[in-house]
Formats: sequence, C-alpha cells, structure tokens
Amino acid sequence: MKKILLTGFEPFLSNPINPTMEIVKALHEKVFSDYQVEGRILSVDFEKSPVQFLKYLEEVQPSLIISLGLAAGRTKITPERIAINIKDGEPDNAGVALVDEPIHAGEDAAYFSTLPIRAMVNLLNEAGLPATISDTAGTYLCNNIMYEGLRYASKEENVQAGFIHIPASFELAIAHRKIPGWAQRDLLASVELCIEECVKSENKSIE
Repeated sequence: MKKILLTGFEPFLSNPINPTMEIVKALHEKVFSDYQVEGRILSVDFEKSPVQFLKYLEEVQPSLIISLGLAAGRTKITPERIAINIKDGEPDNAGVALVDEPIHAGEDAAYFSTLPIRAMVNLLNEAGLPATISDTAGTYLCNNIMYEGLRYASKEENVQAGFIHIPASFELAIAHRKIPGWAQRDLLASVELCIEECVKSENKSIE
C-alpha cells in the first residue's frame, strides 16, 4: 500500500491549541483507496522541525506529502501555491527569531505545490466548505516545511507534495475571543476531501 505523510504542528505563539494535531491524529492509518495515511506532529522549532520532517520522509517513503498548518484569522481552507527559500518571523517555541535567513543557501528561490490545488478548492467549495488558493505560506515554519517537502519531492520520482493552511477551530477561536473559527469536524472533513482529490489525481497521473 502506498503511503501519505500527513504532518501537523504543535501549539505555538499565542495559540494554546493547534487543530492540525487533532486532524493528524484522527487520520493516522486511515486508508484512502490504495493509500494509507501516516500522521506525524512537528515541533514549532526552526532547528528541530526540518530534521524531524526529513526523518519522517525517510521512514514513510511517501507517494504523497501533505502538510497542514494553522492560519488563525483566516476564514477559509487555503491550499498554498508556493514556498519560498526564506526563514523569518516571530520567535519559535525555543525563542529563536530569524530574519531573512535562507532555508537552503544557494538553492532554488521557490517551489510550486504539486498537489491539485485548484481541484481541491473546487471540490471543497462544491461541498459547502469555503476554500481558496493562497499565494503565500508566509516565512515562518509552515513555509519552511512546505519548502522542505517540495525540495524532497523534486528529487524523487512520482512524489507529490504541498501544504494546506486551515482556520482556527471553535475551541481555539473561543480561547482567542477575536478570531473566526470552524467546527473541528468540518476542518477534518475538509482535509479528508483534499486527500481524496490528491489520491484521485495521483492515480490518474500513473494510468
């Protein structure tokens, strides 16, 4: 059976909850057609998370790499179009704040997602789950992991990779009091539909 590496993050910054963790736990070992999900949680740490991620890639040997991140404040599911070769932003969970640092010095400036992001967005909207393509994954850990996933996939045969940002859950929205939220079940359903579309696309490309 082929493998999907599905990653999420631990809580970070002012977010005491990270709904990506619950999605990854819920979908771990779930089967979609001839693919099985291997769920893993990443640290919000510029030094540790890329090492963890590469270790998981070697362990799982996935055909699909789908990474999830929390975009508290967004109102829609947003598959990301591009990852850039920059690390920058707020301090990570170890207190490290980077400014204009390359992820891999001297390497490609950016990678485009190879997931069927337009088809994913169309499917979600048809299901009544608001979605749109995002043209920036930022410069924080989400962008870092998206870049690493696409860099890995670019060197492998028949591996698709990309990143999906999700809104806050109701639980997190209540904790913040000032941001929009979704029901966790709808966040989960959205990611499941995205995986189904990716699997369908991957199978078509092999035929």
